[in-house]
Parts: sequence; structure tokens; C-alpha cells
Amino acid sequence: MAQNMMNAFRASDLNRRILFTFLMLVVFRVGAHVPIPGVHASVIQSLFLHGATIFALLNLFSGGATATLSIFALSIIPYINASIIMQLMTVVIPTVEEWSKEGEEGQKKMTKVTRWLSLGLGALQSLGIAYYLYNYSSNGEFAYIHHTIASLLLTALLLLTGSTILMWVGEEITDKGIGNGISLLVFFGIISRLPFGVEQLYKYIQAGIISWPKIIIFLIVAVIIIAAVVFVNEGQRKIPVQYPKRVVGRRMYQGQNTHLPIRVNQAGVIPVIFAISLLILPYTIGQFFKGGWVSELERYFGFTSPLYIVAEFVLVVVFTFFYTQVVFKVDDVADNLKKGGGYIPGIRPGRPTAEYLGRVSTRLTLIGAIFLGIVAILPSFVTMGMGVNGLYFGGTSLLIIVGVALDTLKQMQAQMLMKQYQGFMK
Repeated sequence: MAQNMMNAFRASDLNRRILFTFLMLVVFRVGAHVPIPGVHASVIQSLFLHGATIFALLNLFSGGATATLSIFALSIIPYINASIIMQLMTVVIPTVEEWSKEGEEGQKKMTKVTRWLSLGLGALQSLGIAYYLYNYSSNGEFAYIHHTIASLLLTALLLLTGSTILMWVGEEITDKGIGNGISLLVFFGIISRLPFGVEQLYKYIQAGIISWPKIIIFLIVAVIIIAAVVFVNEGQRKIPVQYPKRVVGRRMYQGQNTHLPIRVNQAGVIPVIFAISLLILPYTIGQFFKGGWVSELERYFGFTSPLYIVAEFVLVVVFTFFYTQVVFKVDDVADNLKKGGGYIPGIRPGRPTAEYLGRVSTRLTLIGAIFLGIVAILPSFVTMGMGVNGLYFGGTSLLIIVGVALDTLKQMQAQMLMKQYQGFMK
């Protein structure tokens, strides 16, 4: 079997797809090291001395590009936000909901709107970052070498251009490469930060801040969490579905037994991203505005504060239920089963089927939501347990890394099996 897979790998266009994906990722990593001209690097670095801020989140997803303020510093965040907004709009806007049901043509319309929405969000975020840097200073030195409006506009333009290039790179990988391009960009951005994390951990060990027993416990917990993420991501409930014999024209189709898989974690990592984005905002505002009650937000929403931990867990659970309702519509599934002549044994088609699927989905979502909540708040407990600040052990990062890796491997396997079956047919 291994030899057959190797033969399929050599004979198919999988080589070209992998090579194309690799080249696009090289473009991503090269661009992450091209700095925006006219800024003081030391001032930009001082932004990351405060722990969990919006800049730290951007730096995680951009693979360190934000810390050097490169042209890819904004990363693919605007496109991700635009995609999430479009998915939510399918619930509240009937026109967008119709597009989602029109197949390939409807998908093209949604992609076009997503691109324009991404450009709009990217423009707002670029101007926001550029304006903040215009007012930011460290040790009496401003972020821009030439403290002018022209430098502000140039920074915003380059940030938006870099984000747009990454949007194109991600779509090209999805179309001509292997895996989901946007997910792979985030995946490699996070992976590229691992050497920095190891170096940081080594410095803590050398300084005597962290002992070896804590390191061993840290590694054991990491392995357990990775195994749990794989188990939950792959976990699903298989609902039995039966199709009776049917006569279509002059042909009779035999009945068949199949199943409807309902995943434990249908929302993926999106609820965690939502929760972190919301909770980092008040913390960052507290840093931006010193003095008065606003500055207290920094203390109440600190990375290890009880309020932050409880709020993050609750928001992740709530967003998981909400987003699951968006991606898994029990009424549509029940209607499609009824139209196709399928039914769940012991359950009447139509409304009873929808209610049954709703109950099953709710129970599974509760398990998945609690799991996501626990994984999301793990970094706070690890930070407190290790006794250091700035050591980011992200549950979100683990979810993205494991999820994208599994999805990409499945697509590669599908490509090889497709070619192998073609060889058998010859």
C-alpha cells in the first residue's frame, strides 16, 4: 500500500500542487521580513512589552511580521473577519442566504463581496494602526522617523497592500495548491513563531526563572492537549439514515443504509478567535488611554485576571452555540433528507427529524463548547503556573495547528486515492 501511495504521489499532479503551495508560502515568509520604510524598529518593539494586546494577536497570526512592522504586518486578519461576517450574514440577509444555496455561481458572488468587504476592513484597520503609531512614542522617540501625515498614509497604504497580496496568495493556494490557503497562511505564521518560543523558554531556564520539573509538566500538558484536540476534532456522532427502493423513470434504485455525521466541534476555532478579539480590546484600550477609569480596564482584563478567564470561557461557549446554529441548519438538513426520500429509523420525516437533529446537535455542541472553553483559558493557567509573563502557550494556536494539519493531510490523501483508483481502472 505504501508503494502504491508513492507511485500515485509521483504520477499525479500532486507534486505540482505541493510545489506551488510551497512557493506561495515562501512569498509569505519573504514578505514578512520586508519592513515598512520610515519607522523606528526599537519603538515598534516596545509595543510588545505589555503582553496580550491586539498587536500581539496580529504578531501571532502574521508569524512575527507585526513585530518588525513588515508589509504583511496586518496578516490575513481582514479577510478572516470578512469571511466570518459573510457567514453570519447568511442568517440575517435573505439575499446572501440565497447565494449560499446557488452552488458555484452563488459562491462566486459571495467571494466577490467578501473581497470588497476585506478591503474595507483592511483599510479601516490599516488606518487605525498607522494613526496609533503616529501618536505613539517610547523614550521620547516617535514611531515614524519623519513624524508627518505622509508617513502615516504611506504606512496605511503598505499595510493594506500587504494584506491584499496575502488574500490573493491564500485564494491561489486554495485553487491551485493543497489545502485551504487562508488556513495554511495562519498555520505557517504560528509555526514560524515556535523557534522564538523555544528560545524564550531557554532564556527562562538559563535565568533560573523556570525549573526543569515545570518544563516537564509543561510538555506533558502540551501532549495531552494536542491528543485531546485531535480526538475532539475528529469526534462525530453518526446518525443512521435509510433510503427505500425508488423507481425513477424506468429504472429502480435499491435502498441503502448510510449515516449523517454530526461533528462534536462544528464551529472550529472561530468562537475562540471571536472571544479573544473582544476581550483583548478593553485591555488594549486601557493601555492606550492612561489615567481615569479607562486605565482600570488594563487591570480587570489582564491575561491572568479572574474576570478575563471567566469572561473568555463564557464567551467561547456562547459563540460556539451561536456559530453552530449558523453552519448546521437542522431544518435544511431535515428538508433535504425528506426530498431525497431518506429518513432516520424511528423518526418521522420533516419537523420531527429537525427536532431530533436539533437535540443531538445541542448535546454534542455542549461538549464541544466546554472543550473549546477549557482549551481557550489554558494559556492563562499555564502562564500563572509557570510563573512568567509573555510565555504564550495558546490553545487557539493548538486548535489551528492540529485542525489545519489534519485537513491538509486528508486532502493529500484524497488526491492520492483518486489517482490510485484511476490507475486501477486502467
